[in-house]
Amino acid sequence: MFDYLANPTRFRAITAVILPLALAITVLALTFGIYLAFFASPPDYQQGDSVRIMYIHVPAAWMAMLAYLAMATSAVFYLVWRHPLADIGARAMAVPGAGFALITLITGAFWGKPIWGAWWVWDARLTSMLILLFLYLGYMALADGFARSERGSKAASLLLLVGVINLPIIKFSVDWWNTLHQGSSVLRLDGARIDPTMLKPLLVMAVAMLGWFICISILRMHTALTERRIHAILAREGDEY
Repeated sequence: MFDYLANPTRFRAITAVILPLALAITVLALTFGIYLAFFASPPDYQQGDSVRIMYIHVPAAWMAMLAYLAMATSAVFYLVWRHPLADIGARAMAVPGAGFALITLITGAFWGKPIWGAWWVWDARLTSMLILLFLYLGYMALADGFARSERGSKAASLLLLVGVINLPIIKFSVDWWNTLHQGSSVLRLDGARIDPTMLKPLLVMAVAMLGWFICISILRMHTALTERRIHAILAREGDEY
């Protein structure tokens, strides 16, 4: 399946269909999600209206971890099968993934101030999310830090695989250590423990962010493929002269 998609021409054809669908889903989900989050859902009985930050904070955290996992998966395909499109995909997902991690930390600070009385604490989940942001930044620095692109791609891919260990730490940090964060309320084996009036906007906003991530990643991959094609043409013309 991946061999089939790894052909750049075929990839462009398939994503030309996916992109408008993802964009439409993003716009609809974002519009509906904002309405539900800020107008239709009730304030929390303890946190009041500050709980509405959750509808951005939590889906952004989910997407930061999902994007990193997708990049690590691409790294496996690149290191094992040497598919250039896998490397292009990982590079394309790095910027939006880092953006989600940054949004998570910023919204967490705004949420933590009224609830905890501090913008930042060295909570296990906060710290592990900060490490995730550093992994994103480290990946981007390594990928573009070598004169030969292949060396940068290999080093950055290895970093991605090593950094995967941080994902379960983020997820289970509230269970393994005594943290200020509450335990999981949505992704539980025994079902969600959150009121449906709050769960619905949370999931709709997650769909909106996922759609946006797909759109941005595809556009960045198309741009990278075009740049590589231009460089190849220029190099070929240079050899002819």
